[in-house]
Amino acid sequence: MQEHGRKNRFLPARRWQDVGVRRRAGWVVGLTLAAALTGCGGGTPQTLPLCTAGSVVLTPEQTANAATIAAVGKRLGMPNHAVTVALATAFQESRLRNLDYGDRDSLGLFQQRPSQGWGSPARVRTPRLAAASFYTHLRRVPGWRSMPVTEAAQRVQRSAFPDAYAQWEDAARELARALTGEVHAGLVCQFAPAPKPGAGPALQTAALADLGPGGLARVRTPAIAWSTASWLVAHARSYGVSSVGLAGQRWEAKRGSWQADTAARDLTWS
Repeated sequence: MQEHGRKNRFLPARRWQDVGVRRRAGWVVGLTLAAALTGCGGGTPQTLPLCTAGSVVLTPEQTANAATIAAVGKRLGMPNHAVTVALATAFQESRLRNLDYGDRDSLGLFQQRPSQGWGSPARVRTPRLAAASFYTHLRRVPGWRSMPVTEAAQRVQRSAFPDAYAQWEDAARELARALTGEVHAGLVCQFAPAPKPGAGPALQTAALADLGPGGLARVRTPAIAWSTASWLVAHARSYGVSSVGLAGQRWEAKRGSWQADTAARDLTWS
């Protein structure tokens, strides 16, 4: 397999000053609230947008990227373990940010290198295409389905720090469970809703590209329905979505939580 790694897997510390990790009982449970909010315009924690999946706290940007990674994995028929591997990799490589810089020519969520056969700079900085490339390489790894997360990630990335992905395994699994619909109503975001006239067509286009045939209207099992709902919540701020309802529950952006709503049966959003 062609070498796709890089010598230094960590970018300069000054570029990571907006990222932090909270540990509880010795294991990583997610990005700290303070770290997730740093650099988002200097507002107060009460007014800044944030998203949570269990104990994992992210910015809307990070959450949207994570949702795209998960959606592409499921569209390609990958099991939930693959989504966990991909998210752990993106946590380590970019902190789930679509970076326009990196070690040597590394770019994007997975810090893929155009010079090492990962595609053009534009491709590796397009989240859904970068995610698809990651899953394609993961599929080629013999026995990856039974490998620990960090080993499977390392077989794809070929990092100089092969054990670095392990620190993100718990956070990645918790996030993956919410984004794949394994946990119902597992993702919430909170922000001040702002209408975006004309964003509806863009939302439908993005959903088709990420989720696959049918987009937001695809035939649903409960897991698919909740993964679609989570995708909507994750991308809500970008497309002016302020409310998502499903299976007797409704999320609202201004409230930042799922609550009972008997009128919410099939997936709806506004």
